[in-house]
Amino acid sequence: MSLFTPVILAGGNGVRLWPLSRRQRPKQFLSLEGEGSLLANTLARLEGLDMAAPIVICHEAHRFLAAEQLRQAGVDEATLLLEPEGRGTAPAIALAALLARRQERGAPLLVLPSDHHLADDEAFRAALKPAARLAGAGHLVTFGVVPTRAETGYGYLQAGEALGEAGHAVARFVEKPDLATAERFLAAGDHFWNSGIFVLRPDDYLDALAAFAPAILAACRGAMDGAAVDLDFLRPAARAFRESPAGSIDVAVMERTDRAAMVPLAAGWSDIGSWQALWEALPRDADDNALRGDVVCEQSRGLLVHADSRLVATLGVEDLVIVETDDAVLVAKRAQSQQLRGLVERLEAEGRTETRSTTTVHRPWGHYQAVDAGPRHQVKRITVRPGARLSRQLHHHRAEHWVVVSGTARVTLDDEVFLVGENASTFIPVGRVHCLENPGLIPLELIEVQSGSYLGEDDIVRLDDCYGRE
Repeated sequence: MSLFTPVILAGGNGVRLWPLSRRQRPKQFLSLEGEGSLLANTLARLEGLDMAAPIVICHEAHRFLAAEQLRQAGVDEATLLLEPEGRGTAPAIALAALLARRQERGAPLLVLPSDHHLADDEAFRAALKPAARLAGAGHLVTFGVVPTRAETGYGYLQAGEALGEAGHAVARFVEKPDLATAERFLAAGDHFWNSGIFVLRPDDYLDALAAFAPAILAACRGAMDGAAVDLDFLRPAARAFRESPAGSIDVAVMERTDRAAMVPLAAGWSDIGSWQALWEALPRDADDNALRGDVVCEQSRGLLVHADSRLVATLGVEDLVIVETDDAVLVAKRAQSQQLRGLVERLEAEGRTETRSTTTVHRPWGHYQAVDAGPRHQVKRITVRPGARLSRQLHHHRAEHWVVVSGTARVTLDDEVFLVGENASTFIPVGRVHCLENPGLIPLELIEVQSGSYLGEDDIVRLDDCYGRE
């Protein structure tokens, strides 16, 4: 039996790192620390350990994005479990525990948020050993991060009596404190940041839910009883799952049980919950600047600058966050980045689409990027993965002109099938049934020019689709 079953919580849809993080592409799918996304880095942290195939829980709206990142990370045997809507960590972990029981996995669940930073993977792995022993003895284990400062943005837990060499009972959980209280916690030495990482046996967690949150357990059990396999995804029954009360595992179980235990963790942990937190986690130059992309700084200190699509230059500024994407720019005092939520709420209230989506949209067959748009035209750059195909479809209001940039396209136009190579093009008139495929071994890239009276995505009439979309 494997030592752990990893449960990766990838269902968040927050915008605390706007404008990089959007509703349709939240931070766990972003590359913030290097080449890989936070989700990919979380999975990589488990390489070489005695682990069963992971259970990855995400919102159904992000299913193809999550599946593609798992494919890129070389994780082939994961179960992608889809939440019809976010209900918090307690129901999400309940789904995973019920699935593990159904599959007769008795190993403890290692529950990991997919959007956290750990600087020292070896220290994290070392902390797993005492956590496994405590979980094997029936404890519900969390990790208490050894604090490095008086932090008001994190919840805390207080260590109680010792449980073996490296563990303690949890004496109490504390919500985010004020600064004076956080300073007392730091001086006392027995309070730790609440990491949101857990180790617990499936049956022990389900028993705790039965005792403290039976409505959550009943709803999740109904959802898993009605679960259906959809391509590479497992879909719990949506109606049953929506009957579950929302709640965190801390409130639903950990703060109520007498079996809560903790293991100290000193591994450079951060939840990357703000631009300030990301600046603290990233390597910085001699002027304390953390820079990503095409950035030139002159007489500037303490900056976090992220340039996505163009040159960003600074002169004579300090302690700022500057984030550039192809459709939005944020400039903020670094110390005030925790207050970003209010700005995003204002933008959402004004109906700004920049909080929801990016110009790059991911699909199961690849992705497309919006390049230009006008009243009667729209230009996209489309990338189709090798062997993938778009749905067979038609449009009532627009025509499309495809120009192949690289690769080879197999085009179906009504009953005709033909190939279009590099530097060649084809025209799709209004109302004609068509399909696009990539029969080659390299990505297919093409420019699509749409023209017509209406260019919305809802003018797609799918006649058949190999990805199960309506």
